[in-house]
Amino acid sequence: MTLFLSASDVDDLLSTKEVIDAVDEAHADLATGDAVQPPITTLDAPSSDARFLPMTAISARHDLAVVKFMADIPGNRERGLPAQRSMIMVNSASTGECIAVIDGRIPTRDRTAAASAVATRHLARPDSSVLGLVGAGQLAREHVAHVCNVLPIERIVVWSRSPSTVRQFRDDIATEGLPVQAVESPRDVVEAADIVCTLTPSRLPIIDGHWFRPGQHINAVGAPPRADHREIDSYGLARARVVVDDYEISVQKSGESVLALAEGAIDHDHLRTELGQVITGEAPGRTSADQITLYNSVGVAIQDLAIARLLIERAREWGRGRELG
Repeated sequence: MTLFLSASDVDDLLSTKEVIDAVDEAHADLATGDAVQPPITTLDAPSSDARFLPMTAISARHDLAVVKFMADIPGNRERGLPAQRSMIMVNSASTGECIAVIDGRIPTRDRTAAASAVATRHLARPDSSVLGLVGAGQLAREHVAHVCNVLPIERIVVWSRSPSTVRQFRDDIATEGLPVQAVESPRDVVEAADIVCTLTPSRLPIIDGHWFRPGQHINAVGAPPRADHREIDSYGLARARVVVDDYEISVQKSGESVLALAEGAIDHDHLRTELGQVITGEAPGRTSADQITLYNSVGVAIQDLAIARLLIERAREWGRGRELG
């Protein structure tokens, strides 16, 4: 039997903490070899800027293999549609049985914020208390919930091009009970925050590395997996202790990495530390209170596998979705 889960089926199934812990475990498994994910193959549409990415991973710990088929279609924004859509197929690694097919919108959003929280837990200064958000959409709201789960955040500083988006952000996180300061520029966010999360689909850098402050941690999250898109300039990567989700994928699909390498601001060794290696202690994370750390997130399939496993278990427990076959 194959379980089919729509976006409404998976909404609110999981707690923030269990998602963060699952993503943490998944990255550790990559470092130890208990999980494997190959580089991402890209399918470019011949007549548009649409791009399709089959993302795959396999886990020995959970005996699962996953394929997430993601569509990245920037032109959808003009149609009032999501720029990214995805579907996750989960199979038994031992028998090949198709266990579940899951709408990817909510799992992608949650695993992205959870990965930032994992990186923050392992890289940020423990006394960090001000969270800065460049971008105020749904992903920003998820980052508040997830980062607040790993550090005692006391205040939020946020910027968006759209005042209405900031107003909606304030309303949505009102239950968190945190003061929110809206500022006039991305620079204002960086200058005020201990932890900065960049959450925009920018093609050109909106963050200048000269703005970074000693002891700061940055989660570079928003740019799509395209080698010509980035939120952080090359100098920013050069100044920071950079940790990536996956080295091979980062140097192929992250504009931050690809362009900083092409411009000669960094070399490949600057990008070789993966988040899983920091989690397991194989590589150091932050080495001093004044060090600037930066997590460069592309988004990887082992994160999707981690979330999908939890969703399948909880959906069957709570009777969500449809079993067919």
